[in-house]
Amino acid sequence: MAESWVNSAEILGSDLPLELSGTGNRRAVLMSALREAVRSGRLSPGTRLPPYRSLAADLGLARNTVADAYAELVAEGWLAARQGSGTRVAERAAPVTPAHRPRTPERPSRPVHDLVQGQPDPAAFPRTAWLASARRALATAPNDAFGPGDPHGRPELRRALAGYLARVRGVRASPERIVICSGAAHGLRLLAEVVGGPWTAEAYGLPFHRGLLASHGVGTRPVGVDRDGARVGELTRRDRAVLLTPAHQFPTGGPLHPARRAAVVDWARSTGGLVVEDDYDGEFRYDRQPVGAVQGLDPEHVVLLGSVSKSLSPALRIGWMVLPERLVSPVVAAKGEREQFSSATDQLTLADFVDSGAYDRHVRRMRQRHRRRRDQLVAALLQRAPHVRVTGIAAGLHAVVELPPGTERSVVRAAAWQGLAVEGLADYRHPGAEQAEGEQADSARAGGARDGLVVGYATPAEHAYPEALEALCRSLPPG
Repeated sequence: MAESWVNSAEILGSDLPLELSGTGNRRAVLMSALREAVRSGRLSPGTRLPPYRSLAADLGLARNTVADAYAELVAEGWLAARQGSGTRVAERAAPVTPAHRPRTPERPSRPVHDLVQGQPDPAAFPRTAWLASARRALATAPNDAFGPGDPHGRPELRRALAGYLARVRGVRASPERIVICSGAAHGLRLLAEVVGGPWTAEAYGLPFHRGLLASHGVGTRPVGVDRDGARVGELTRRDRAVLLTPAHQFPTGGPLHPARRAAVVDWARSTGGLVVEDDYDGEFRYDRQPVGAVQGLDPEHVVLLGSVSKSLSPALRIGWMVLPERLVSPVVAAKGEREQFSSATDQLTLADFVDSGAYDRHVRRMRQRHRRRRDQLVAALLQRAPHVRVTGIAAGLHAVVELPPGTERSVVRAAAWQGLAVEGLADYRHPGAEQAEGEQADSARAGGARDGLVVGYATPAEHAYPEALEALCRSLPPG
C-alpha cells in the first residue's frame, strides 16, 4: 500500500484556515504555522507532507503560494525534498522545547541598517515616469486587455522586450519565443515541471532557487566556481539542465569566461541538455563593457530568465523567459489556460515604459547611483579596514568582502549587535559543494569554501547609507 501523507489539520491545526482568510501575507502565515508544527513536535522528522497542489486545494490558496512556502522552508532546513520521495520534515529539524532553548543575551529586535543584497531602494522607483506610461497604456489598451489573460503574456510587452533584449543583451528571439512570468523563481518553477531533472547549479547561488527546484522534485548537483565563473567542464551527459549566472556570477562576481561560454553551449548541443541563464545583474555594470547573453550563442539550447525586480521593483512581479521553440508550448501549458500571475495593465505599462525610452533612462540613472554607492563602500573599507579584500565589484548590486578563515559567523553576529542586517557567503553555498570538490590545495581559487560577507549596497536610503557603512566597518575583525 502506498505511503500516505498527513492532512492539513494534522499539520497546521484547526485555526489556520481562519488566519489565512485575512488580508495579510498568506505565504508568511503558512510558513510560520509549518515551522511551529515542526518546532512543537506535532510534525516529527521524516513526516511526509502533502504535495503542494493538494495542500493548496485544502487551504484555498494559490498553488504557487504553497510551492514558494515549501521551497523557502527547504532552503531554511526545516523541510527536505527529494525526487520520488515528496516533501518531508527534515531529519535534523527536531522539536525544541522552551526548557531547552539556549539563552542568548538580548540584541536589537530588528535591524537598524540593511545591507542584505537583492533589493533596490524602494524610494528610487520612478513613480512619475511609470505613472505617465500607465496613463498612455490604459488610454490606448485594446479591449481584450481587460478580459481573461493570455498565459503567453501581452503581445505589446513581448514585442517591446524582444527589441530591448536584442539591443541591450544581444538576445536572439522573436516575440513568439518570449513567455511572461512573475519573476525568475516562477520561471524556474515552470521549467522544473516541463524539463524535469536532474540539474546542476553553481556551487554558490541563491538557496531559494535550489529549494524551489527541490520542492518540484528536481535535485541539483553543484559545479565549482572560480575567478572565471562556473567550471562547466564538470557537466556530464546525465545532467538535464544547468543553472548559471554568466553575466555576473552570483554572489561571487565576475562574468563567465568566453571559453566556458562556448564550452557550455557545446555541452548542451552534444547532450541535448539545457542551459538556464539567470540574467542576474545583467544590466548593472560599471568598470567594463557589457557582456552579452549566452542565449545569443544558441537560442535553441539556452533559456534566458530575466525580471524587473532589481532594475525597477520586486513589487511589480513581472519577469520573462526567452525559450527555445520546442519549449514554448509546454511552458505556456504549464502556466494554465489563463494568466494568473502578472497583471495585464502592469504588462502594458512596462511595454510603454520600455518603448518610450523611460526604462533605458532609469537604468542609466540607477547605474550611476549604484556605482557611486559601490565606490563609497570600497573607500570606507580602504580607510577603516584595509586588511580586507573586496571582490565582485565590476557589476551588480552587491560586493563580497573576504574575511580571514574561520571568522565569518562571528562577524555576522557582530553585525547583528551593531543593528546591521548582512549575510555571510556561506548562506549561498550549495550543501553538496564540499563533497563534490574534495580536497583542494588552493580552495579559494578552485571555488572551495571561503569566509566572507555579501554586502548589498542598493537597498538603504541615501541618508542612511553612510551609517550603514560605519556599522559594517565596526563589525569587521581587526587587521
